[in-house]
Amino acid sequence: MRRILKTLVAIFGIVVLDQIAKGILLFLITGSAFVWGPAWSVIPVPYLMRHVTNFFNIVFTWNPGTAFSLFRSLGDNAPLVMIIATGIIIGLLLYYLITRAKSYERVPLIMIIGGAFGNFIDRLRFGAVIDFLDFHIGGIHWPSFNIADIFITVGVLIYILNWWLTRRRCLKNLKG
Repeated sequence: MRRILKTLVAIFGIVVLDQIAKGILLFLITGSAFVWGPAWSVIPVPYLMRHVTNFFNIVFTWNPGTAFSLFRSLGDNAPLVMIIATGIIIGLLLYYLITRAKSYERVPLIMIIGGAFGNFIDRLRFGAVIDFLDFHIGGIHWPSFNIADIFITVGVLIYILNWWLTRRRCLKNLKG
């Protein structure tokens, strides 16, 4: 029970960090961090906020798709499809984390679930996810992303690395 509580607190911490960053951005643009409703009717897209360095801007964009703006072509159905899909994925990952996850899977799964839940909240509030970190080289821009996306990406990378190292160790033990 104690492990489950620690897990939920860690996930909640990631969600809070993500939502605070997005709330600050909303406040700077609209004067309120508690904007609710159809996003594009409230704030224009994209809204360039601040040029920080020669390779980094803070921007404001709405992403109705998934990571790196995939599935934007779903059109008017995108928000509903993404809300349902994200909710199912979060539920399945949380169930696996609590009931079956091995020790090396816990931290990356917490990161993935926390990030996914942060973006899920945006989808429920606005029908799209707020992205604001924009890295670029000259005029070539990486798709903008947010804090939740960082947790998801790093969580997946750690998960894959842990899986690979564990598999390698098991194969080494079998050989010798």
